[in-house]
Amino acid sequence: HVQLVESGGGSVQAGGSLRLSCAASGYTYNRNCMAWFRQAPGKEREGVAGIYTGDGSTYYADSMKGRFTISQDNAKNTIYLQMNSLKPEDTAMYYCAASPGVFSPSRCTTAVVGGRLSYWGQGTQVTVS
Repeated sequence: HVQLVESGGGSVQAGGSLRLSCAASGYTYNRNCMAWFRQAPGKEREGVAGIYTGDGSTYYADSMKGRFTISQDNAKNTIYLQMNSLKPEDTAMYYCAASPGVFSPSRCTTAVVGGRLSYWGQGTQVTVS
């Protein structure tokens, strides 16, 4: 079965950086939509960034552009989220999500914007003080 395992969360001071990882297993498609979401206490879940593994196309929520970078390592079936210049308002549980077998970057973006991905990880906590 599909499994997504996040790692790399932790506590950091404002202005610092963290790199999250999400290792996927249980499927072998080359073209997948994978993404990072976050949810802070008392707030709705929001999309952070997405990547279409077929060609590496990326999507970022406007508020994340310039500070966060999503990337992939297809050989490891893993995506990453490099987060720089972190702010206290970035404090949240960060979730990895995936939809295997997505056939285009535009469909991936639509799925990320709508929060409609098929599989979700357990989350990793990021705390910025």
